Amino acid sequence: MFGNCPRVVWERWAPADAQHRIDLACRSLLVREGGRTILLETGIGAFFEPKLRERYGVQEPQHVLLSSLAELGVAPEDVDVIVLSHLHFDHAGGLLEAWDVSGGELKLAFPNAAYVVGDEAWARAKQPHPRDRASFIEGLCEALEATARVERVVGARSTTLGDRFSFSYSQGHTPGLMLTRVESERGPVTFMGDLIPGVPWVHLPITMGYDRYPELLIEEKQRMLEGVLGEDGWAFFTHDPTIAAAKITRDPRGKFGVTQALERIAWE
Repeated sequence: MFGNCPRVVWERWAPADAQHRIDLACRSLLVREGGRTILLETGIGAFFEPKLRERYGVQEPQHVLLSSLAELGVAPEDVDVIVLSHLHFDHAGGLLEAWDVSGGELKLAFPNAAYVVGDEAWARAKQPHPRDRASFIEGLCEALEATARVERVVGARSTTLGDRFSFSYSQGHTPGLMLTRVESERGPVTFMGDLIPGVPWVHLPITMGYDRYPELLIEEKQRMLEGVLGEDGWAFFTHDPTIAAAKITRDPRGKFGVTQALERIAWE
């Protein structure tokens, strides 16, 4: 998760367990707009069989996203649109119902949802590279296609979502990573996805071993952080275990940081 950063450095931010695993979140953003219920990503879900759940340290056997939505009075059938930055399993696994000992076909958890995903990210999921093939869920694209409710976005806007939502793209982590910016009364919120998965990665040199092109990703991070800072917006972190969102700062030396960190966004 920290690329070539020495362990003695990154363990200050993320202490590892006996199996060298660190705490990470798989956080979604719920947006209610114009009578619609919109989800930005679905996390890892509970589609893993027990062996893989143990390997990755997934702590809960149940579908945590569905439980979290239920606490807010949102049933799976109430979700109108799901936006996906890309289709790696820790971002799209929550699209599926929990693992069943009987196996069988994949079952989508949100029966009425439309799906918005970048065209390039979709193409990568359909034809993955050997380096990242294991990051995708076999059969997921076909299950989504069968709904006839998939919009594959090219450009900055989605016809499904409308003008309050806009997109930028990154190539450093995976082809066509789609980063969603949402207008809100408290300022724009940008879903950072795997470009900046949490607060430690705000520091420009910190990248992941999963990233395809770390040097390119650093340049993309700098542009993104400058943009969020310039508009006094919010950065939303999907993998940070404690901080959901924050404002961006920059010190006189040019180093980026965060302020006004929030454990959760719960805005009316």
